[in-house]
Amino acid sequence: MRDPRRKIVSRTALERIARRMEGEGKRLVLSNGCFDLLHSGHVRLLTRARRLGDALAVAVNSDRSVRRLKGPGRPVVGQRERLEVLSALEAVDYLVLFGESTPEALIRKVRPHILVKGGDWRRLRIIGRETVEAGGGRVQVIPLRKGFSTSRLIRRILSRFSR
Repeated sequence: MRDPRRKIVSRTALERIARRMEGEGKRLVLSNGCFDLLHSGHVRLLTRARRLGDALAVAVNSDRSVRRLKGPGRPVVGQRERLEVLSALEAVDYLVLFGESTPEALIRKVRPHILVKGGDWRRLRIIGRETVEAGGGRVQVIPLRKGFSTSRLIRRILSRFSR
């Protein structure tokens, strides 16, 4: 089995991997998110995403990026730990950290064949959609597992321990 830490790559390395795969006629799938408090909804999404191509790369928001998007109390789990947990998932082939609020610049560089987001995103609003489709790729929205979200999980934990 491959060392999970070797799944964590730089942006430049992921670009090289994507070009190599393209030359071999293989499809790179890319998904992205914060993945704070990994739960079964995340695992199901990534497992389904992986089945769409030959390798799955996951772009993970940095701690600073998560704070900008979710507020000062987030992330609950730091970026190193989030990367370590995600690297243990069999479905994940590559992980890359990004610090911007959106993965748009990363998507432009990597040019995945398939871009995957969860069902909480409307297809036309998915960041990177135009880039992927212009390159002949496709965007896939995977329905979310109802009742599973990190924000909901945090609220449930807080309500149980604040009594």
